[in-house]
Amino acid sequence: MIHPSYVELMKVVNNNVAIGEEPVVNSRYSIVIASAKRARQLIDGAEPLVPNAYNRKPLSIAVEELYKGEVNIVGEDVEDE
Repeated sequence: MIHPSYVELMKVVNNNVAIGEEPVVNSRYSIVIASAKRARQLIDGAEPLVPNAYNRKPLSIAVEELYKGEVNIVGEDVEDE
């Protein structure tokens, strides 16, 4: 099993959405795309925002950053906090 799960990631990403507003992420697809975009930023030289990123794969780092709230999904882009 993958940790964190898609459900957990979606809850974290949508945590600050007010009642009645549309969630930032409505599907697993959105989480996958956001993670992939952040992983591409890391591959292109962006600094990881979580500790102990050395020798870890960019996608693993990207998922952890999303889970810990270090990056936000804004519209179609992933933004550093």
